[in-house]
Amino acid sequence: MKRAIVVILQIAGLYGFYLIGTWIQHLFHLLIPGSIIGMILLFLLLITNIIKEEWLGQGGKFLLAHLPLLFVPATVGVIEYISLFQGQGVLSIVDVIVSTIIVMVLSGAIGQWRARKETASPLGNKVSRGMEG
Repeated sequence: MKRAIVVILQIAGLYGFYLIGTWIQHLFHLLIPGSIIGMILLFLLLITNIIKEEWLGQGGKFLLAHLPLLFVPATVGVIEYISLFQGQGVLSIVDVIVSTIIVMVLSGAIGQWRARKETASPLGNKVSRGMEG
């Protein structure tokens, strides 16, 4: 019961960042979506350790575990406007394949860069040794 309340509060906190981002977007009439602004704000607060990962971690993991369910409304929306995709189906498939490859390559490159950076720094070696034992 306690864990459920913690997860609900953490999801509410994440939703709060969405609301703050949307508010900032409307206040300054920005073209960037409010959800992206909220995510950037959360990212900045996390990397500066103003907000600790533990404060939102369980809620984020819960949302990630149920992420496929969140795509159902988007899929239904696409099906509703299927006429927009007629005649361009092959182009859409090419777009999906190319964008997926780009994301995979960039994610792999960033992961390798971070791994090399951690093994090269003295602090990274201490952290990895501390985790082993």
